[in-house]
Amino acid sequence: MVTDAESQIGDVIALENRASKGKGGGRYIPIHPDLKAALIALHRDRGEKARPDVPIIHSERDRGLSAAAVVVWFHRLYSGLGMVGCSSHSGRRSFITRAARKISEVGGSLRDIQALAGHASLGTTARYIEADADAQRKVVALI
Repeated sequence: MVTDAESQIGDVIALENRASKGKGGGRYIPIHPDLKAALIALHRDRGEKARPDVPIIHSERDRGLSAAAVVVWFHRLYSGLGMVGCSSHSGRRSFITRAARKISEVGGSLRDIQALAGHASLGTTARYIEADADAQRKVVALI
């Protein structure tokens, strides 16, 4: 999902419906430049060429991780960092909230956040965004 037609690490994640809850033909998610550089370095360090048929992240026992294995991995990671109550979904909520606070700086709107999240409804996206009382005070002071 991260390679382009030339089997190079691409600029987008081509998320297929089978890897998400989607029903509309999948979607493309831009890859952060730091992630792209890390993926390129990972393949270089492994001495392999990126291939669309080989998972990038895998366990010592298997080529690729199931959704359940990813949930367990995140739970262990957060627990090891002393972060109680976090789940595999916590990063998604944080990303959506942070993106919603920044999107106007680049000329975007909440519809762009909705598309990145892959939500059919803007209402679903809104439930992920945390309110900020300080930001509310600042925007009211501007008006």
